[in-house]
Amino acid sequence: MFSRACEYAIKIMIYIAGNEQEGRRTGVKEISEAINSPEAFSAKILQQLVKNELLVSYKGPTGGFELAPKKQIKLVDIVKAIDGNKLLESCVLGLENCSGKNPCPVHFKFVEIRDQLKETLLSTEIRDPELITKGIGLT
Repeated sequence: MFSRACEYAIKIMIYIAGNEQEGRRTGVKEISEAINSPEAFSAKILQQLVKNELLVSYKGPTGGFELAPKKQIKLVDIVKAIDGNKLLESCVLGLENCSGKNPCPVHFKFVEIRDQLKETLLSTEIRDPELITKGIGLT
């Protein structure tokens, strides 16, 4: 359902949130090993997350990544940062003129699923302890 980059971004954010709870920053090498992703690919995703102000990057010997401070980060923020709004707003078949008045063959079936997905993404916060605990076995 999500792009591969988005899947990795969610894993990255969960992993960083877990390390944040332990009071430490996380480097790109550690992240890529933890989520089983190529380091260069992880670095590009991390750059995008920083650009979208979901992460903060620190340089130097105590550097690494942390979640944006004082910001409630929802799963929907990660999806939008990496994949945009397409999944949450566009026609599942990719038709430009699909709507309630001009529905595609699966419009009404997919609307319900998309609404449930939106609700889950909007209501799930990345610092949720349950999400972090279950996210420990990411690889």
